[in-house]
Amino acid sequence: MASALRRTLLLQHARIPTVRRAFSTSITQRQTVSPGDASQASSDSSSSTAVPPLRLSKEQREVLEEMIRVDQAGELGANWIYRGQYAVLGSDKKVGPLLQHMWDQEKHHLKVFDGIVSQYRVRPTALRPIWEMAGFALGAGTALMGKEAAMACTEAVETVIGGHYNDQLRELLKIDHPDIAELRKVVQQFRDDELEHLDTAIDQGAQRAPQHELLSNAIKQGCKAAIWISSKV
Repeated sequence: MASALRRTLLLQHARIPTVRRAFSTSITQRQTVSPGDASQASSDSSSSTAVPPLRLSKEQREVLEEMIRVDQAGELGANWIYRGQYAVLGSDKKVGPLLQHMWDQEKHHLKVFDGIVSQYRVRPTALRPIWEMAGFALGAGTALMGKEAAMACTEAVETVIGGHYNDQLRELLKIDHPDIAELRKVVQQFRDDELEHLDTAIDQGAQRAPQHELLSNAIKQGCKAAIWISSKV
């Protein structure tokens, strides 16, 4: 059962080739170069290529900014969900390492999107403190209900995020630009990571949580609302 939802989400976007785990880090590498290091970087063959200007239409630019803002906010929320879960279940010898692994991946995702927000000069969401508190409350609250409820939370969140990243990939395919090609790789890799989390959650008994369907649907609707709000605010 763990792979059924994952296959469904992947099949929604089957035309996009799978990206290797060791995906290109050129975006993040370019983000680490400070203005004071620009002259040195220009002579470094590994980072000498300047970031080309984005020649996008107004509509394309608006779509891109909305995507990046939502993704950064989503990775922020995921970080705090896992932080909350780990605060409650981190000492569990079986579940703790799994939560730590997924949390570490989310930390990496957020770091990358923080860099992308800076690169594309996107206004981040103004609701960061709210998403931090809401994420921690959701993570800790479901963890206090038990391991299965925590995993049901992860299952619901990652189902929505996996589908959301698929939708973004379809939109990004419509924009022909070298930097957008790199962004597509990042989004696709992160989607695959989120679907890995989905598999883990189901394997760890997510669907055995008390009132699973009710809990899952409530979390999914909350995630969808957060995505819409973050796209605007």
